[in-house]
Amino acid sequence: MNSTLFLTSFAAYVVFLIWLGWFVSRNQKSGEDFLLGGRGLPMFLVLGTTVATMVGTGSSMGAVGFGYSNGWAGALYGIGGALGILLLALWFAPVRKLNFMTMSEELAYYVGANRIVKNVVGLLIFIASIGWLGAHILGGGMYLAWIADIDLGLAKVIIAAAFTIYVVIGGYTAVVWTDTIQAIILFVGFILMAVMSVNYIGGFENLYASMEPSTTSFLAIEKLGIVPALSLAVVIGVGVLATPSFRQRIYSGKDVSTIRRSFVASGVLYLFFSIIPAVIGMAAHAMNPSLDNPNFSFPFVAATMLPVGIGLIVLIAGLSATMSSASSDAIAGVSILLRDVYVMFTGKVPPKERMMKYSRLALVIVIGLALLFALTSDDIIGYITKMISTVMSGMFVCGMMGRFWSRYNWQGALATLAGASLASFGVMMNSDLLTFWGNPVIPSCLVALVAGVAVSLMTRPNEISAEMARAILDDERALMEMAMSDTGYLDEDKSLENRPPLQSQR
Repeated sequence: MNSTLFLTSFAAYVVFLIWLGWFVSRNQKSGEDFLLGGRGLPMFLVLGTTVATMVGTGSSMGAVGFGYSNGWAGALYGIGGALGILLLALWFAPVRKLNFMTMSEELAYYVGANRIVKNVVGLLIFIASIGWLGAHILGGGMYLAWIADIDLGLAKVIIAAAFTIYVVIGGYTAVVWTDTIQAIILFVGFILMAVMSVNYIGGFENLYASMEPSTTSFLAIEKLGIVPALSLAVVIGVGVLATPSFRQRIYSGKDVSTIRRSFVASGVLYLFFSIIPAVIGMAAHAMNPSLDNPNFSFPFVAATMLPVGIGLIVLIAGLSATMSSASSDAIAGVSILLRDVYVMFTGKVPPKERMMKYSRLALVIVIGLALLFALTSDDIIGYITKMISTVMSGMFVCGMMGRFWSRYNWQGALATLAGASLASFGVMMNSDLLTFWGNPVIPSCLVALVAGVAVSLMTRPNEISAEMARAILDDERALMEMAMSDTGYLDEDKSLENRPPLQSQR
């Protein structure tokens, strides 16, 4: 595809996103509107933004590239993601009733609204948001570099700059509308690419022609091994269950029923969709078995197989999906930085007259850090699995134990978080263990579970009831909302150190 044509079209599309961000955000009046869409997103927007994220960077770059190298193993990404979103609907959609704003609030609630846990989780979620954001910048950069024939580092910078502009203007409402529009285009585009690429190589009988026989076995288990294949599906599922931006969709949905129906529909669609990236990857391998980087398989097929007009739309939609997913994680990261991390170190929220300046600065910090991570990697699946195993598996176990085990306490939560990270590092530093497991997520979760249970049983039970924990968090949120101006942010003299007496009941 002509690079000038693509870059011109992409620039026009970014201008459209900027306009869309302005248009849908005209009625925003508060910080909650900006960060959570006013907590009233209807089903079609929750469904659209969820599907766009699921079919975004991980599928278009990671899963297709993995299918290029490993055949039917490319479907494992979709299977793990589908199971993750279905379990999220079953287990965690009900937390919408508790009106959390951040995942750190939720995990702290499970252990008596403990401030230490809230602060530690806030830092971990901030790191996780940056990690996911980096993965999206990496994927989008690969798209742009391959299609436009520019330096990969420059492409990553362009992608980061492009979505920064419209998310600053439109906030979370712009993100979900952009996601919804692109989910439709990208979903149709993927199906069209799969059908046309198989026809191009002469049918399914030629799909396996250049692949190793082991990659064409059921989910390529003969090549990967049962444990590594299971680990890949598990790590993607755990990522969905512990990703801050997916929790943000729960907190911003209209009600529990809306969220659950949207997630179930997303999960079912994505489960059926899971084989498509593998098909496209294998077809790309049949067309060109010597691509320099398997992650370029998706743009290679789109640029080679589809008519120019359709290919251009699909490629821009795919690039947009990475940017939309990135902007969700950027919003989550900024929310954590200003609501949790800033408060942790200063005892108060930013003053209202400086809030827009601080928000812009926070976006630059969050995206800048993510860009630094993205500049050091060129492997989507490897990047995602290492980040999930190290940073997010502990939060997944913490959420599960807090949700379903009343004996869980704050000491156990800290042990869970520490155990997960230590186990992940241990596996990654031992090549034999890493080869056996495929990635560290399963041992990381198991160690986190054992550590959390053991420490909780060895220490005193949590003495703060769920009702009191919710009251403590509601009290803090009310203090913030009482001081909010019409722009939605706190007055400068409202320090969280001077909170009402309820906090002292802990």
